[in-house]
This record gives sequence, C-alpha cells and structure tokens, in this order.
Amino acid sequence: MMAIVLERHDAVLTELFAGREILVITCSWSQDPEPSTRSALDLAISPHGTLWVSLLTDDDPDPDFRVYTHLYVDLISWTSGSLDPLLRAVARYETAGVMIAGPDVRRVYHPYDGGADVLLADTAERDLVRARYAEWLSAHPLGL
Repeated sequence: MMAIVLERHDAVLTELFAGREILVITCSWSQDPEPSTRSALDLAISPHGTLWVSLLTDDDPDPDFRVYTHLYVDLISWTSGSLDPLLRAVARYETAGVMIAGPDVRRVYHPYDGGADVLLADTAERDLVRARYAEWLSAHPLGL
C-alpha cells in the first residue's frame, strides 16, 4: 500500500516540478516562540531545513495552551523519489503541515495522511491536473 501512495505522490510531483527546484516546508510546534531542538525524525526527513519563521498559531489566554508553529524551508532540485522519507512520514501521520512549492509559489502540493491537496495558479491548470488524476479522487462530488 505504501508503494502505491509514494507512486501517486511521485507522479503528481513530477508533473508539477520535473526538472525544477522546489521549496520543501516542514513544521514543528511548541509552546515557546523559539523552537526547541529539532527531533530526530524532523532531521531525518528534512536534514537541511532551516528555520524560516515562527508563528503564533493558537493564541490561548493561558500560556500553557499557546501554540507556535515553526516553519523550516529547504530548497532542493526535484527528482523522483527524493522526498520518499518525508512523504512516508506524512502518510503514517508521523509529521504534518508539509508543503512543497515552486520558488514562485504558484504551485503548492500539500500532502497529508489521506492524500494531498494541489493548489495551482489558475483554474485551467487545476482542471487539467484534476482530469488527469480523476480515478484517484473519491466518489464525493467535490473529490474529497
């Protein structure tokens, strides 16, 4: 089953980013504005990710419940299979909040444990990609 998941991610990512550099954005979370040391898993799936920005994403009045999201970014050249460890961790829900984008951020691929969202620059490109992978969408009228 994991082989199918990785093959499908690879097919769409190759269509979107073949021969291009991509931004790989990963996240960590904490109750502090400054991130803690990255976990072994985070280092394994995105070893060259550098801290880009930390954002307060849940501003609870109780400081014990505030949540900061720390975004790490890495610029790599897309090659087939190059993100398999990261995509495998996403599919197993070992990590979340991953985004893959071109440097111009006109195409964004957001994998999650049940599939992926694909954000494209215009409806024509969206419709083309949707039609190409229609058999992978659910039976729900919105493809959800």
